[in-house]
Amino acid sequence: MEPIQSSSRGEVAALSGETSCPLQDAEDIWFGCCFCSYVTRGQCGIVSHLIAHGDEQFKYQHPSMPSGSRFQMPSNTQKHKRDKSYKCKLCPLVFACNSHLTNHNRTHTGEKPYKCKLCPLAFAQSCHLTNHNRIHTGEKPYKCKLCPLAFAQSCHLTNHNRIHTGEKPYKCKLCPQSFVRNYLLTSHNQIHTGEKPYKCTLCPLAFAENRVLINHNRTHTGEKPFKCKLCPVTFARSYTLTRHNRIHTGEKPYKCKQCVKSFARNGDLIHHIQSHALGMPNG
Repeated sequence: MEPIQSSSRGEVAALSGETSCPLQDAEDIWFGCCFCSYVTRGQCGIVSHLIAHGDEQFKYQHPSMPSGSRFQMPSNTQKHKRDKSYKCKLCPLVFACNSHLTNHNRTHTGEKPYKCKLCPLAFAQSCHLTNHNRIHTGEKPYKCKLCPLAFAQSCHLTNHNRIHTGEKPYKCKLCPQSFVRNYLLTSHNQIHTGEKPYKCTLCPLAFAENRVLINHNRTHTGEKPFKCKLCPVTFARSYTLTRHNRIHTGEKPYKCKQCVKSFARNGDLIHHIQSHALGMPNG
């Protein structure tokens, strides 16, 4: 949540940074979401919006703030005036708190002062280090109320909850499809644009999605990170391991609608359906 000074609705500072100052309220201050283009002057609106995103930093600063409740301002809160703005010297953004500007400056300098004590990684913001530390500790404090799963980050729980609710808030502007996560919409949009920003450094191929490039790179490196737990075979892609596991489990999820047969592979089902169409005796 970033309070920002602006003379127009278009000037929005969007960054995720920690701050020791309370939420401020003034006529010339807008609150811009750190994660999307949402902007509002109302404190309650930005509070509810950030919690919906799973803004851990906000929850740490205001742990008693429940989702959907009204935010009560401290009685001694001072309103920001125009002469209290903090301007970035390297870009047009303006901030209501100096601590916001300090955090923002790291996007220009690349400074990462928050260092992990257990591995070489470092972070620009303390909340990112807190999230990272859970990789080492295994802590998963965010628990789903509808199933046994728990998560290390609140945003992961927010995304998971959409499995239960069926919510798909990220809507394509060019077709009726919608998605649970923003990155899925971004990948989908490249179908419409034809954009392939992920380029292989070892051959001329390029891809619309980074995960496809990662899989492709294994054709060059020979890496096979997906290992069967029941035999020595390894695979370059997770879906081939899933398909292989059916040899051990006997699972046959692809069922023919014209007879009782089922198959471990979709390709085998397609071949079987063709035998029905041709009137072959094994159909």
